[in-house]
Amino acid sequence: MRLFIAEKPSLGKAIASGLGKGKPGDGCIVCGTDVVTWCFGHILEQAAPEEYDEKYKTWRMSDLPILPSVWKLNVTKSCAKQFSTIKKLVKEADEIVNGGDPDREGQLLVDEVLEYIGNKKPVKRILLNALDEKSVRDALADLRDNRDFIGLKNSALARSRADWIIGMNLTRAYTIRMRAAGYQGAASVGRVQTPTMALVVRREQQIKNFHSVTHYALQVDWKHERGVVPSVWQPRDDVQGMDDENRLLDQSVADALLRKLQSEAPATAKIVSLDQQEKQEQSRLPYSLSSLQIEAGRKHGLSPQEVLDTMQGLYEKKLTTYPRSDCDYLPENQLADVAVILGNLKGLSGEMETMVNGADPSLRSKAWNDKKISAHHAIIPTRVKADLDTLSETEEKLYLMVATAYLAQFYPAHVYLSTKVDLEWNGEHFIAKGKTVKTMGWRSLYKTDVTMEEKGEDEEQQKSLPAMQKGDDVIFMEGNVAERETKPPSRFTPATLLAAMKNIHKHVKDKSLQAALQESQGIGTEATRAGIIETLQTRGFLIIEKKHLVPCEKAYQLCSVLPDEILYPDTTALWEQQLDEIKEGKLSVADFFSKQEETLRKLLRQAQEAKIAEAKDIVKCPNCGKPMTRRKGPNGIFWGCSGYPECKTTMEDNKGKPVARKQDAGHQTRLKKLFKVK
Repeated sequence: MRLFIAEKPSLGKAIASGLGKGKPGDGCIVCGTDVVTWCFGHILEQAAPEEYDEKYKTWRMSDLPILPSVWKLNVTKSCAKQFSTIKKLVKEADEIVNGGDPDREGQLLVDEVLEYIGNKKPVKRILLNALDEKSVRDALADLRDNRDFIGLKNSALARSRADWIIGMNLTRAYTIRMRAAGYQGAASVGRVQTPTMALVVRREQQIKNFHSVTHYALQVDWKHERGVVPSVWQPRDDVQGMDDENRLLDQSVADALLRKLQSEAPATAKIVSLDQQEKQEQSRLPYSLSSLQIEAGRKHGLSPQEVLDTMQGLYEKKLTTYPRSDCDYLPENQLADVAVILGNLKGLSGEMETMVNGADPSLRSKAWNDKKISAHHAIIPTRVKADLDTLSETEEKLYLMVATAYLAQFYPAHVYLSTKVDLEWNGEHFIAKGKTVKTMGWRSLYKTDVTMEEKGEDEEQQKSLPAMQKGDDVIFMEGNVAERETKPPSRFTPATLLAAMKNIHKHVKDKSLQAALQESQGIGTEATRAGIIETLQTRGFLIIEKKHLVPCEKAYQLCSVLPDEILYPDTTALWEQQLDEIKEGKLSVADFFSKQEETLRKLLRQAQEAKIAEAKDIVKCPNCGKPMTRRKGPNGIFWGCSGYPECKTTMEDNKGKPVARKQDAGHQTRLKKLFKVK
């Protein structure tokens, strides 16, 4: 018997359909001599510290660091029955096929189950980037040796354990220290979560500390025989009223020059230099999950989690390929599906038919590159034809975005002339910048939308200029002095925060790391970034205000005590780089953890030495004077002394305030004095 273990039921059903007619079983599908079963994502979970040693039930600095020598996993209670099914089928099987999603977590969650069971039987690997029948059949015909993916599994294992040791140890360390200073609740610290939160806190501080500067620009339109040339005056270095950043702060200087231009009839300037270059912009790439989340957030206001959830739904409907892809390239064998996919898209709508008719299937964009493909490829439509009437509004929007990006691969390059013109009048220089489009190419698909690639372009470069030559004269038409205000940086939205996580090299503290990290995948993974942003909200660190992320007091509080090694992404980004090295077999898990243990011990020393200001409205223990902290125990909420276990004072909770137990009259008296209760 050959046993397929899929990551989730939907994947299992797709594999079964590819194998042929199957018969439903108990937690499985029987397809002749093949059996398909499934996990529910990770059905094994990391053991809690107290499962390694009873002493860890009490949080003490003296017990840190907690570093398991042998790692323990537990079967999650909700998955116990399915785990028993998998275990039984593994014993009966002759060969096993790992059917996890084609990424490092998908590799690990099946491999860890097989290791937990103690499997010694041969294991193959199926890589499914799409769930339509042809893709499944192709993948079934190309099973790999599971041992070829040990690097992928090891990188996921190292990531999981690194998250555990950092989260468990530093959360305990800073919670203990902050409770001793009178702060309530747990100081949740995460390897990726905390530097992500700190990005938002630092951005908010920049906004609060920002001081706007008013400056002025003289804008002049000149008349050329072939059209209008809009320009901006370029003040000389010796012009009065300029600041260190070459901004004009004195409006009267610009006003005076404008009056001179208006008084001369007509004021004639000459083109003293003209730099014109033909540029080609190749077709945009198809989407990875991150690029889709970022652009869908900007274009449709969708959160990263909404995009991931919706794309998962489209994937399970077999309409789009694997959604958690970190790749924006396509394998050359996908070219065999081009005609079918384009034909399907053509029938979606009149607009889409026009777009497909403008495509040239013989074109090969830079996206088709086998060398850029690892376990998965960019997100594209499958061979299954979509019916837009059956899709939700969000599903339709995202499907059409994916379809349009796919279509762009069959359009020519966008060709334009980039022009910079220097005009001189009475020794004063005016610069005009613009572009003249020669071929719209793939950008004709985005006529009514500013695409991601265009977002950061200088607005002046988008202006259309007439054909000109050096030495041509132009005549003053009109001008105005524009008042401009320097603007603070924008608050993060979920989409732009996700972009910052992916492009983390732009936010590191040590700028010497930027070049090294630019090629890395940032912090977090395609599959986890959206969840991390959601977690920061559910844990009360961030809230959404007018579509923007704003830090809560809890976030400021934690950022005020944590060291830069945790708050800045430098360390975490380097760890992600090391995880990639593990995946490629260049670094062992043991060597990785040797480095992590060294770093952790340093961070724990910093936690021990950190100076933490005492919290406001502190409630002190009536016995020893140390702060009381509000906690949740087996019998509900109570107050306990932060000096535990040396001081075992506890009190009942009454609407968020500590109340001494009835039998402790002395405590009652001291509390009344403490709260000035008569």
